[in-house]
Amino acid sequence: MQKNISLTIFLLITCAVLNAQTLDEIQTLLQTPTVSYAQAARFVLEAADVTVPYDKTNGQEAAQSALRFAVEKKWLPQKANAQDAISLEMLSLLIMRAFGLKGGPMYSIFHNAHYSYREMVFQDLIQGESDPHAKVSGEEMIFIVNCLLYRIETNPWEFTGEHHVITTEEIKKEEIIMPQEDAE
Repeated sequence: MQKNISLTIFLLITCAVLNAQTLDEIQTLLQTPTVSYAQAARFVLEAADVTVPYDKTNGQEAAQSALRFAVEKKWLPQKANAQDAISLEMLSLLIMRAFGLKGGPMYSIFHNAHYSYREMVFQDLIQGESDPHAKVSGEEMIFIVNCLLYRIETNPWEFTGEHHVITTEEIKKEEIIMPQEDAE
């Protein structure tokens, strides 16, 4: 029962956040046992709000175009075939690069699929026991992206990699002026 309630809330949040995705497309993804590279590229690029010059209304062509864009940016390997099932570590790499996530020291040095997968597990975006080479279902992909979007929304400074330096003017504006005690 609790799983159904969680899934319903999850779907509502996903629908609200991914306004470019239609309910039919999300329904199709939820029923997809293995997501292809093209489907993953289109979904992740839309979720990350990456501006890609393609027609978003035509499903198959848009997915192919999104895949080409991800390959050109080196977010996916050159050998990525549109119809092939994407693995969990390749999906992790696509997500981390599309969203511009920094990651830990090993990912920062190598920027490869293995360390992106490990970073996503460390951040608890990929939950439970999983195999990095396992094929990803549509439900699993939507869940991972939704968890990431939720975290970005609630704690944006953890994921942007940009640090805001507080200036003295901001400190003065935020200072609470304490009443001074009368010296008698």
